[in-house]
Amino acid sequence: MRVLVIGSGAREHALVWKLAQSPRVARVYAAPGNPGMMPHAECIPISAEDVVALANFVERNRIDYTVVGPEAPLIDGIVDIFEQRGLRVFGPDKAGAAIEGSKAFAKELMSEAGIPTAQHRSFTDYEQAKAYLEAHGAPVVVKADGNAAGKGAIVALDMQTAQEALADMMVRRVFGAAGDIVVIEDYLQGDEVSITAICNGEDYVLLKFSQDHKRAFDNDEGLNTGGMGVYLPLPFVSEEQAQQVEERIVKATLRALKQRNITYKGVLYSNMMLTENGPMVLEHNARFGDPETQAFMILMKADLLDVLEGKQVTPEELWHPGFAVSLTLASGGYPGKYQNGLPISGIEEANQLDGVQVFHAGTKLDGGQLVTAGGRVLSVAARGETLEEAVTKAYEAAKLISFEGMHYRRDIAHRALRGR
Repeated sequence: MRVLVIGSGAREHALVWKLAQSPRVARVYAAPGNPGMMPHAECIPISAEDVVALANFVERNRIDYTVVGPEAPLIDGIVDIFEQRGLRVFGPDKAGAAIEGSKAFAKELMSEAGIPTAQHRSFTDYEQAKAYLEAHGAPVVVKADGNAAGKGAIVALDMQTAQEALADMMVRRVFGAAGDIVVIEDYLQGDEVSITAICNGEDYVLLKFSQDHKRAFDNDEGLNTGGMGVYLPLPFVSEEQAQQVEERIVKATLRALKQRNITYKGVLYSNMMLTENGPMVLEHNARFGDPETQAFMILMKADLLDVLEGKQVTPEELWHPGFAVSLTLASGGYPGKYQNGLPISGIEEANQLDGVQVFHAGTKLDGGQLVTAGGRVLSVAARGETLEEAVTKAYEAAKLISFEGMHYRRDIAHRALRGR
């Protein structure tokens, strides 16, 4: 088969790397791709959001299967366009992708179906939202309704932070049209975790629970980022909690979508809080997570193409034994202002370590030299028989890599390693 992966980040690099190992895949393309993908795929200079050009490329080159990485093309309806042309594509259609594209839609869906989530209100008027916030008080979570590249949810533990977040979204328009509707929801306490399901309508394959580290610095300090690291599986998730998540969240969400005549195909990636009252959904996403995907791919034993196409596999067939970690190496200043174009070294040495694979997130070639080209630059994935081994391997690999201003969290998986 000839396969196209749409996207240019570490998530897509991991998908390309894994698909290239499939005996069923003869050739992999990536659009637009990145330098790290070049040993495994032919990179095509088409933007991930230029859906018509992508569909034309797939038709011209007789691509058998397309995997969509980022959320923006899904929200814009790339699957609908591909399917109208009879092209095979992995991902939800526009109606299904609204579960990520509109926080208000997702909240309405969960409320109607009785899926456990925080109490909330949606607003289109700033003064009404401000009045509700003042009456409700902090702590709260303020969310831009639309796609804000994973940065549109502000956890406000005090009123000043909540008021500034609301004004940023609805008055100063820092997230643009994503702030046309704002959701204010109750703040939940507990362990924040994620579950990923590969869905094919009513059937699905559950991947492992994971825990991301969103804050920029150790001890969960600093600003929120797109993700500084993740580990999986989670040793503290009980069998009872896992069953509750599958029944009350994954199955219930697919049923609720079906009742709206939406047959959900693709990834359902749900962030939730394990509260005293059971698991409660924070948000749904319509695509693979990043950096979760990098950890999934290095731990996955099965043929990824089989999994994406809905083949039912046992856990023993699906996974290597043990644990996986993904560590983000970021530019100096990220998630604020940072400098691009800085030379990178040490990736080849890191990749020679057993159980390690470095995925490119924000890189480019400048006259043959690999340089930085983003806030999150590289993702170091590592696999080990124990969580401690996986963490140690990731940090050993990170020490071999260098670029000016590079920083990364040094406490990935600290909750599990210290017994929470």
